[in-house]
Amino acid sequence: MMVTVESTGTLERRMRVELPAERIEKEIESRLKSVGKTAKIKGFRPGKIPAKVVRQRYGTQVRQEVLTDLMGQSYRDAVAQENLNPAAQPKIEPERSGKGDGFAFVATFEVMPEVTLKGVDKIEVTKPEIDITDEDCADMLENLRKQKATWKTVEREAREGDRVVVDFDGRLQGESIEGGTGSEVPVVLGQGQMLPDFEKGLTGVQADEEKSFKVKFPKDYHVGELANRKVDFTVQVHRVEAEELPPLDDSLAEVYGVKEGGLDKLRADIVENMEREAEQKIRSDIREQVMSGLLAANPIEVPNSLIHQEAHSMQHEAMRQLGIGDHEQAPPLDEFTEGAEKRVRLSLLIQQLVADNNIALDAGRLRERVEQICAGYEDSGAMVRNYLANPQVMSRIEPMVMEEQAVEWIIEHGVETKNKITFKEYMKP
Repeated sequence: MMVTVESTGTLERRMRVELPAERIEKEIESRLKSVGKTAKIKGFRPGKIPAKVVRQRYGTQVRQEVLTDLMGQSYRDAVAQENLNPAAQPKIEPERSGKGDGFAFVATFEVMPEVTLKGVDKIEVTKPEIDITDEDCADMLENLRKQKATWKTVEREAREGDRVVVDFDGRLQGESIEGGTGSEVPVVLGQGQMLPDFEKGLTGVQADEEKSFKVKFPKDYHVGELANRKVDFTVQVHRVEAEELPPLDDSLAEVYGVKEGGLDKLRADIVENMEREAEQKIRSDIREQVMSGLLAANPIEVPNSLIHQEAHSMQHEAMRQLGIGDHEQAPPLDEFTEGAEKRVRLSLLIQQLVADNNIALDAGRLRERVEQICAGYEDSGAMVRNYLANPQVMSRIEPMVMEEQAVEWIIEHGVETKNKITFKEYMKP
């Protein structure tokens, strides 16, 4: 077997493989003999068919099968011989048929990049330090009260925080506009539910009042004919309602399912949930810092074939999440290309980091992750056992745990600083 390899790009390779005619003919003869032992041809007993007849009947088919098999096997042998690491399946094109001068084919493919990590010890990570205060807990309690608020009709002028129930009709130069009418529409003043001029026009109104005012639409309004225009609105006020919050006592705890411990237990649960939310966000933010630093320090080129595969995977996941079954309605593939390239680069860099530093998968952490995933099931123990016994499922979970371990390794060996910040400031959108 003669092999020549040509680099046609940074990662692209063109490999030509030539097989001698003797090897091909030897394999064809061997297979024809096997065929002759079992073939059924009218006028001949099984196993007694002349070789010439077998070749005439099956020669073309057997030759094609041999060439196909030899292409696959010799491609793998050639890749191993040349110490190549293909990134994906090759494109193989025959050059010669295999008669007389032998058989040759050309395989084109991309190889995996050689990764040498740099700057890992210089990656900077800022870890937030958050102290959840009584004020934070009080704010959260107030939000919980607002979620259970009721509305009571009041006989006074509307002010910020009130809910005004109105009919409205909007017209531009006397003509109705798209989305410009509504009936019994509740508008809470001060929440930005409607355009600022509209809410301003409702401030101070009372029940049974009719009022007209102009509303200025923003320059970037999605309906082009209304952008940066003033529209005349007429509203009919049905009622003005004030918000009534539930009392801040043990009854509020009962509303939120706290059966024992009352308001104190609700406060403790709130703090615990806030701590959990903050910790999840901290982990996510630190991961993003680590990954961004790793990418910035190691701008490697990655195979287009892997990017294409990952983009398809992301597209299929998006279709699943959106409930799209028809591939023709799928989001365009190029929308995922940039994200796919980033994922592939990160995957290769993490793999190299793990290999360079002999980071072994922590079985205990793997089980903890599985238990977290299964915690919401009724029989979580059985689900954990099912997950652990399913190699296909575990093959998706193991890389997540390994990535967490790699991130921790980078933090330990990089440059870490701490930043004190309030819960409210850190968690705001």
